[in-house]
Amino acid sequence: MKCQFCGKEESLPFACNYCGGTFCSEHRLPEAHQCTGDLSRRPVIVTEPPSTFSWQKTTGSYTAQAKRAAIFSRIEVRDIVIAWAALGFAFYFAYQRTAYFSDVGVPTGLAISLATVGSGFVLHELSHKFVAEKYGYWAEFRMWPMGIVIALATSLVGFIFAAPGATYISGLSASESQNGKISLAGPLTNVTVAFIFLPFALFAAGSLYLLGLVGFSVNMFLAVFNMLPIMPLDGAKVFSWSKLFWVAVFAPLALINFFLLFGL
Repeated sequence: MKCQFCGKEESLPFACNYCGGTFCSEHRLPEAHQCTGDLSRRPVIVTEPPSTFSWQKTTGSYTAQAKRAAIFSRIEVRDIVIAWAALGFAFYFAYQRTAYFSDVGVPTGLAISLATVGSGFVLHELSHKFVAEKYGYWAEFRMWPMGIVIALATSLVGFIFAAPGATYISGLSASESQNGKISLAGPLTNVTVAFIFLPFALFAAGSLYLLGLVGFSVNMFLAVFNMLPIMPLDGAKVFSWSKLFWVAVFAPLALINFFLLFGL
């Protein structure tokens, strides 16, 4: 789809909440595309006083960055909900032919998939957003329709290519270190969510046991998948920033997923 302001082809265009037009990342903001909509509804971003410092070493000096409030646009909320639902159905389709869902009905299996994938996927993307905003960048999630189709299609054969969208970041060029840390936040969030589900898998029974088992395994899969050093996955940016950090995170994740897959 083409940007209505400059004509640039954009695979994931941004929709303006005020005039309804579609624009590229460069012209997404109302002032950048000479918006003719009603800007009186535009939220005001409140920043903390300039005395709030984020001590980050740059080229021999320290810089002060004002923290800004996290704001979710209607388009971002819509895209997150659609991508979450699509991944939930995809994981349900993939798991329904396994022993995981052999003793539960469709509503329970679907609810477990939505809960486990939803928490992992949404928190994964929000971690990218919040870390990027901590560094002072604009960040919003955008779904990738083709990625959603691929996730649903591959789930029918038992393997899921889970890439329904991504958090887009804009602002001054991020350093390699910042980009690596923003990217690493997502997989580490999945690991955290996985271990929140783990006690249910170890100590609960029935549907709660299944919730814990699927929650742990799905989030571990999302973590290791996103750490693959292949663009545009998080692992490629982490690998570019620090190969040591990449190995330290990827190696144990790969081992855990190997044991989960083969039941060793």
